[in-house]
Amino acid sequence: FSSALETAVGARAALQVAGTRAGAGRNGVATPRILVLAPTRELAQQVADEAVRYGRSLKVNTVCIYGGAPYPIQNRELARGADIIVATPGRLIDHLERGRIDLSALEVLVLDEADRMLDMGFVDDVERIALLAPKSRQTVLFSATFDTAIARLSARLMRDAVRVEVASDKAAPLAIEQRVHFADDHSHKHRILDHLLADVAMTQSIVFIATKRDAESLAQRLKGEGHAAAALHGDMNQHERTRTLLEMRRGRVRTLVATDVAARGIDVAGISHVINFDLPRQAGDYVHRIGRTGRAGAAGIAVSIANHAERGAVRQIERFTGAAIPALEIPGLEPRRRESRVAPRTGF
Repeated sequence: FSSALETAVGARAALQVAGTRAGAGRNGVATPRILVLAPTRELAQQVADEAVRYGRSLKVNTVCIYGGAPYPIQNRELARGADIIVATPGRLIDHLERGRIDLSALEVLVLDEADRMLDMGFVDDVERIALLAPKSRQTVLFSATFDTAIARLSARLMRDAVRVEVASDKAAPLAIEQRVHFADDHSHKHRILDHLLADVAMTQSIVFIATKRDAESLAQRLKGEGHAAAALHGDMNQHERTRTLLEMRRGRVRTLVATDVAARGIDVAGISHVINFDLPRQAGDYVHRIGRTGRAGAAGIAVSIANHAERGAVRQIERFTGAAIPALEIPGLEPRRRESRVAPRTGF
């Protein structure tokens, strides 16, 4: 289930306990009672939307701040007061340094997708922010994984912590059909991708790729070939990211080429296919990626295009999810080197 919803539910419960409204504080400085840190702008926006929905009947004010958005707008919103602030770490620190936010009255600190924040290098920012909040606060940490790094972070930020685990999300949704195509080289990968994108049954797709530069390059190539394609990556400013997602929701973008970080939090109902042009570095990210399709009970298709050297990575994903991924061939695009479990397939 959505971590945005998890966080909003937690914020709602905390507000009911918190009682009185925080208001704007002294000299127009926002003094929130609840702070939610999120790793990406898109996720921060999702969490803020849910917090607004839950807090509407409680008469609380939620402000969402993130990088790439104009400072004057955020400054005005903060000056009006904030009971809940949902923020990405970097922009929050900017506002703290400029004296627009005071965390001395903070009662609840929520770290959403803490594992992703560590992956993105936000650990120092998170710890710096935590030091500015009262030690008496309640700290809530959400993480899809709980490895050594997360355990150390939680130990530094939390006291007498209670660990709550929900059912594992390792298994891919049953409505998603999975397959892998093996490619001889990078050129072969591109030919397979072109074949997949030509499928008339594909309504919308996300193509996952490893780097920002490759995302931009591939999106430009696809547009040059007549595809309604766009890139989504971390170097884009907020206006560009918002416009791209809006274009996809309106159906004007058929194929989104995205990096893992940029695609975190994307929720578009019409995505029929997820294509892993580059395999994820961590097996857990595979489940998050393919979960962009098959939404709301709809069927979805997840295709991975792997080099022969990536057979080990495919097996790692299979061990993580507990299910084998069929290796299929496209007539006319068969790899020169045959995998022992490859089965021929016609059409898509």
